[in-house]
Amino acid sequence: MIIGTVLGGFLCLGVLGLLGSSLAATHRLIYAGCLVLAATATGDGLFHMIRYGQEAVPAVVLPFGLPWLKAHFRLDSLSAFFLVAVNFPAALASLFGIAYGSHVPEPRRVTPLFPLFLFAMNGVLVADDAFVFLVSWEAMSLSSWLLVLSNHTDAAARRAGLVYLVMAVFGTFCLLSAFGLLAGPTGAFDFAAMRVAKLSPLATSLVVLLAILGTGSKAGLVPLHAWLPLAHPAAPSHVSALMSGVMTKVAIYGLIRLLYDLRGAVGWEWGFLMMVLGAAAAALGVLYALMQRDLKTLLAYSTVENVGIIFIALGLAIAFRDHGEVALSALSMVAALYHVVNHALFKSLLFLGSGAVMMATGERDLDRLGGLLNRMPVTGVCFLVGACAISALPPLNGFVSEWLVFQSLFKGPTVAHWAMRFGVPVVGVAMALAAAFAATCFVRAFGVAFLGRPRSDAARAAREVPWPMLAAMAVPAVFCLCLGVFPVMVTTGIATVVEPLVHVVLPAAVLGWPWLSPVSLTAGSYSATMVLLSGAGLMITTLLLVRHLGTRAIRRAPVWDCGHQEDIANAQYSADSFSQPLRRVFGQVVFRAREEVEMPPPGSTAPARFTLFITDPLWTGLYLGLQRVIDAIADRVNHLQFQTVRRYLLMMFLTLVLLLLVVAVRQQ
Repeated sequence: MIIGTVLGGFLCLGVLGLLGSSLAATHRLIYAGCLVLAATATGDGLFHMIRYGQEAVPAVVLPFGLPWLKAHFRLDSLSAFFLVAVNFPAALASLFGIAYGSHVPEPRRVTPLFPLFLFAMNGVLVADDAFVFLVSWEAMSLSSWLLVLSNHTDAAARRAGLVYLVMAVFGTFCLLSAFGLLAGPTGAFDFAAMRVAKLSPLATSLVVLLAILGTGSKAGLVPLHAWLPLAHPAAPSHVSALMSGVMTKVAIYGLIRLLYDLRGAVGWEWGFLMMVLGAAAAALGVLYALMQRDLKTLLAYSTVENVGIIFIALGLAIAFRDHGEVALSALSMVAALYHVVNHALFKSLLFLGSGAVMMATGERDLDRLGGLLNRMPVTGVCFLVGACAISALPPLNGFVSEWLVFQSLFKGPTVAHWAMRFGVPVVGVAMALAAAFAATCFVRAFGVAFLGRPRSDAARAAREVPWPMLAAMAVPAVFCLCLGVFPVMVTTGIATVVEPLVHVVLPAAVLGWPWLSPVSLTAGSYSATMVLLSGAGLMITTLLLVRHLGTRAIRRAPVWDCGHQEDIANAQYSADSFSQPLRRVFGQVVFRAREEVEMPPPGSTAPARFTLFITDPLWTGLYLGLQRVIDAIADRVNHLQFQTVRRYLLMMFLTLVLLLLVVAVRQQ
């Protein structure tokens, strides 16, 4: 397999980085090598999808692994699809890193781990047994953890690394337990044996629960998202693009592999649970994002929202399949995988854009930016395309996948159960609310950062970044448009990936170019091409009218405010003031948001101060509460270290008696 050579290449580049010098040329060489290898893996995935379709390449067995199990590797249509979704953004991040990699605070702590991170993620995708899967999964967690800690002198990075490590260990423990249940008493850890294993209803339920917890903790599903808004801002921007746009998709791949491939029969109740969790993640994630001033933290919380949308579609697919609606199950799965590709593209684009802003200004606080579109026009246009795509505006790609999810939701009440009939409309309302909030969030992010006047000297001195970084942003911007304008090509390709999972060909997926009709041939159709042509026609008409009827003179004048020239940049709308109405409506209920204004007394020259307090209820209520319980238990267990010898002997004797009683009961 070509992917085997790619994995070896990533591993060699990682070793070269560990042994190499600190010269900038060495860093550029490693990133260029990652670019070539990631592009090769992308081509291999596309070739497999086109050449083999649903046929899987025979497994490759290598003589290492567990003592009774060799290492198995295999490439099927699902793995090939995710190879494309993972490695195309990885190639863009590598191209970005050629110019950006040597400007991070500790480049020697980043460059060697970057190819190892890519090696581990690709290892998860081609693993065909639980051992290789878990080893690659843990390598992915450890390499990304070290990348988060690359700026180890920063206290925030150290805290983010600690929280991320705890959540990663929790997720790996859940997946290890799930694979253990699938392997059963025979210990058959290869995926082929797991597919035919017979499990009891209790064991099946435990596998599904552990799979959701294990992969959800890595994907950032609420309430397992606590690490995500801490780790993504702490990592370098091109690494953040991989963690948010790519690593979360590897977690989605693990969930699909477990629930749709290894464990085929899953009850609709679990699909309903995934829908509810996804709706909560979509609504809360974008609300969190609306409250943020840090650009990278805002983007990290937005990932929570988009992961929630994917979980809604996957949950619908499970519910439809369990009730025999296989065609609707296929539609929901196509919508989920479409959004996987879309989010990988536009979230990588936005994180790379934030990296360009940070490199040009040294700032990521929205209230320290402003006016960047005049100084960084290419970065600004690319960021605008990503913001429109993630806001689900037609004719870009984000609209198509979310529209497909809504088309699936409209058919949800047809499932003959009261929970689905009442729950699906609620989920649909939550998703619609999240879509509206997402548009507001990115109008705020782009408007405050790129429009208006500079709010700091760093923003005034900003200049455009080098061409590799611009190319790394321009390419996904173009693909965001292409995947939105030609959705029929994408859905047709994804349908071949979905067919082996749901065992049905997606019917009526195409009414005929340029129309996409996922539900029926007479209703629910969409044509992004017609939307684009109509918009282009209106724009050209407007330009012609302005050109012939309006003045050609360009006038520039100072900002005017109430009869005098306004020269205070901070008098513009800030990030906090933009989100204040929504914060007062939703933030006081969800986040217990509180505002304090300190006004100096008359005659005082002291400035007025505005302070905003926002509390994360999940962090304070769940995680800090759990920490207090663990600390209390640890304090009590700690007393066992200071017992006498007689008490230690007594505890050993009582433990032995208890074990003998257990054995005696089991023998009866």
